[in-house]
Amino acid sequence: MNFLTNDKLTIVGAAGMIGSNMVQTAAMMRLTPNICMYDPFALGLEGVAEEMAHCGFEGMNFTYTTNVEKAFTGTKYMISSGGAPRKEGMTREDLLKGNAEIAAQLGKDIKSYCPDLKHLTVIFNPADITGLVALIHGGLKPTQVTTLAALDSTRLQNELAKHFGLKQSEVKNTRTYGGHGEQMAVFASTAKVNGKPLTDLIGTPELTNEDWEALKQRVTKGGANIIKLRGRSSFQSPSYVSVEMMRAAMGGEAFRWPSGCYVNTGDFKHIMMAMETSITKDGVTYAPVKGTEEEVKALKDSYNHLTKLRDEVIEMGILPAIDQWHTVNENLK
Repeated sequence: MNFLTNDKLTIVGAAGMIGSNMVQTAAMMRLTPNICMYDPFALGLEGVAEEMAHCGFEGMNFTYTTNVEKAFTGTKYMISSGGAPRKEGMTREDLLKGNAEIAAQLGKDIKSYCPDLKHLTVIFNPADITGLVALIHGGLKPTQVTTLAALDSTRLQNELAKHFGLKQSEVKNTRTYGGHGEQMAVFASTAKVNGKPLTDLIGTPELTNEDWEALKQRVTKGGANIIKLRGRSSFQSPSYVSVEMMRAAMGGEAFRWPSGCYVNTGDFKHIMMAMETSITKDGVTYAPVKGTEEEVKALKDSYNHLTKLRDEVIEMGILPAIDQWHTVNENLK
């Protein structure tokens, strides 16, 4: 049986739709035979374990537990979808307080039970903030934590493909940066549509300025549209993309999209946000984002929105003041 690693992977929130899809995707990708499913909801958790058994995967060692110490002990990789989902009419930011508290406990449990964790991916919203909170309380290195931001880039690719009547794969290098929220920065200057720079198409009859603005709105509200269409928060795409991220962190195929990561340089300080990233077994690194003046301004606006959310969490007492973060996590000096 060929697996990327034999290390233990724990899926937090495994009884939910996102978590259960992540378990199945990780097994299908052959990341590791040792997948632990954790969720406080015992009945649903057992149901997921039964479903995985019914799939008939070969060589798998699925375990499940409602005990956080048992779930986390010995874990080397972890993906958490363990927060409350969005409902219709809600923004990601509406989940701030409750999910930030969940993220803080997640971090504390990591520090207590699996301090040797190699990589954590956080995908519950608002993911930029929950990832930051988990990083600080978990005592992890900034290179060891990523958050789900890639859905915004895949949604941009999808909208452009639909507009031009192309296969999605014929739209290349679509990128959004900054926050995973409606204040994200949608870039045009990176993308190519059937080999043509997107910037050459905007403002032409093929993609008028009005069409482009409307398309960007559909991208920023892509998650809300899924809730409207399906009656529940997106679960298949975040499951698949987050497991792709973990595959890269385990040393597998390169991750194709921007991810959220801890940024503390230049104009962007003490924040988790989407950048142009590379995820490997050595962790996540990021490169400076290049774009037009208008795009860079949008990125700074997105960053400013995130800092307001971060500061709200500090005011709630869930995080200490920035100059005290190092007292909780020595890797943030």
